[in-house]
Amino acid sequence: MLNSQKLREIAPELDPLRLGTGWSIEDLSKPQIMIESTFGDSHPGSVHLLELAEEARRGIHDAGGRGARYVTTDICDGEAQGHDGINYSLASRDMICNMIEIHAGATSFDGGVFAASCDKGMPSHLMGIGRVNIPSIVITGGVMDAGPDLLTLEQIGAYHAMFERGEISEEQMNFYKTHACPSCGACSFMGTASTMQIMAEALGLMLPGTALMPATSKELREAAYEAGKRSVALAKQGLKPRDMVTLESFENAILVHAAISGSTNSLLHIPAIAHEFGLTIDGDTFDRLHRGAHYLLDIRPAGFWPAQYFYYAGGVPRIMEQIRPFLHLDAMTVTGHTLGENLDALKENGFYDRTSALLEEHAPGHTWQGSSARMKKRWVRMAVSQCCMAISRLKVQSSNIRSCLKRCSRRSLPHVRSTVKKKR
Repeated sequence: MLNSQKLREIAPELDPLRLGTGWSIEDLSKPQIMIESTFGDSHPGSVHLLELAEEARRGIHDAGGRGARYVTTDICDGEAQGHDGINYSLASRDMICNMIEIHAGATSFDGGVFAASCDKGMPSHLMGIGRVNIPSIVITGGVMDAGPDLLTLEQIGAYHAMFERGEISEEQMNFYKTHACPSCGACSFMGTASTMQIMAEALGLMLPGTALMPATSKELREAAYEAGKRSVALAKQGLKPRDMVTLESFENAILVHAAISGSTNSLLHIPAIAHEFGLTIDGDTFDRLHRGAHYLLDIRPAGFWPAQYFYYAGGVPRIMEQIRPFLHLDAMTVTGHTLGENLDALKENGFYDRTSALLEEHAPGHTWQGSSARMKKRWVRMAVSQCCMAISRLKVQSSNIRSCLKRCSRRSLPHVRSTVKKKR
């Protein structure tokens, strides 16, 4: 018997309260699915998630279930930078995870659909999935479009420095500021938001090939609908996250993280997510799996292209095919099939043909179409400036990353402490 039906037998108030919320009498006996999202007007990564939640609810309905929308919105790390607001960032991750536990625990559900996009929303949802351990599937909110001349938000800091030095005019600076975020979705570079969206699929908690899709694309809406349908099947099967996500799943995710040169903030989030699944990931795990890894992406900030082109190039499955010999292909996923079976199915169903067509349609090529020589020179100068700053940061990070992980673990994640032994 489904959990929701067991609860109906012992809580006579539940049915009338459901009916008062707009449920039909027929809905009461259907699989009941919680649709948890970080929807809100807080930032571009969450403003469109209600639309995806509605698509998921439509899929749930068509699969014979009943969806219930729950919301705990997240903050924007970008808006919180430069003032005391950033001190709320990591704390918000744990608060959202706590609210997921509260929502799932206060009313028993048979399954869950989880929709998030950004820096703390994504890891908090993955943590919450491990904690509540009901049949679950993830929808990610995708990535925003690039602006004119492939303008993206992470360039604004460099452009501002150029403006302060008198290298560009105030009019140019205002143009960049007003065109850097032209749509909803996560910021279009391989920061924490994009990285954690990719990690959700790499862990096996998303439908294959649906992470980091363009936020404005019809394909993302279709993926949300299909995720809703799949959540009902997961609920009926009783396939829970801890039945699927194992240490091998996390090793797969970390190998993908290495291949995409993912955000270093993942060293905080992945161990915390693993902890909620009853597993332990520490600094040694990252060190062991990252040794000998090859960086495969030409995606900003380390590369040239905005992050929306990641999906056009084949997304997470393409990365996994490149590192396939190193992956645990027998890891289970939300499809009910193993990772290896999913990858084989994508090659057979034309997935790569479809993404290649999108790449051909959207990629302007490796030339600067419509761009002036001045714009080319400016972009190169800005890229060199960013590279120098990155190298300066890396000199510090490379020598201190292990000790930083231990300090951050002690301060922010008492339950996730590195077991790295001190050198004598």
